Amino acid sequence: MVRLTMDTTAAGKSSAGSKGKKKWSKGKVQDKANNSVIFNADTLAKLEKEVPTYKLITPSVLVDRLRINASLARRALRELEARGSIRLVSLHNSQLIYTRATAPVTAEA
Repeated sequence: MVRLTMDTTAAGKSSAGSKGKKKWSKGKVQDKANNSVIFNADTLAKLEKEVPTYKLITPSVLVDRLRINASLARRALRELEARGSIRLVSLHNSQLIYTRATAPVTAEA
């Protein structure tokens, strides 16, 4: 009877077609968004000029297009709504949906 030791069994398994220990992937790393936390002159001008012309306005849209953080986007939307530049369409939980302000529709009798 042949007695196998730990060394011989490990060597036998490694030479039997095993490719070695599995390497775990590091995973995908997402780039950190470098969004501004205060308005500069360019961003503020773009907010006042272009945003009221968007058909769909949400905090997410402002974050993507103006590169500002979400809390700044929500404050800007409240300010634009107070001025009458944009109109609130839906308020559901934390998702605010606005649209451009149009002239009020009057019904003629």
